[in-house]
Amino acid sequence: MTQTYLETQDIHESAIANSSLNSLSNLYECDFNLWVEATAQLLREGRLTELDVVNLLDEVESMGNSDKHALSSDLVVVLLHLLKWQYQPNKRTRSWEKSIAEHRRRIRKIFKSSPSLKNYFKQTFDECYLDARKQAKIETRLPLAHFPEICPFTSEQVLDEDFLPE
Repeated sequence: MTQTYLETQDIHESAIANSSLNSLSNLYECDFNLWVEATAQLLREGRLTELDVVNLLDEVESMGNSDKHALSSDLVVVLLHLLKWQYQPNKRTRSWEKSIAEHRRRIRKIFKSSPSLKNYFKQTFDECYLDARKQAKIETRLPLAHFPEICPFTSEQVLDEDFLPE
């Protein structure tokens, strides 16, 4: 016999209501989504002593790290396509231009929700350029020496939605 949605919800709510610190920690390992819902419920109810603090801290820290990873990834894509745009003008495509615009949009969105990541952007800019340079070598089949060792674009140009190199 299959359970109805309401019966499943009742079982689900009962599991959340009866979670203890030990079982919440076990729940993290067995059913992450249920752990998230149980943790949210405990937070809403102010039952802070019952929280699985160790795993909650890991998850909060990973949220910040995922924004940093997304920012770095988007920056590498913008830099890669700007390099290809500049150093392969005869192969320019609308898809490169669309990719540059899309990843700039993503960076702006990250900055809007987390303005403090602008500092991280500045800190990681040179490293992201080196990654983009290596990727450009692979994608264009041009020698690495063809691309400057130091980024030919300023961080302002990289973020400027109207900038494309000549």
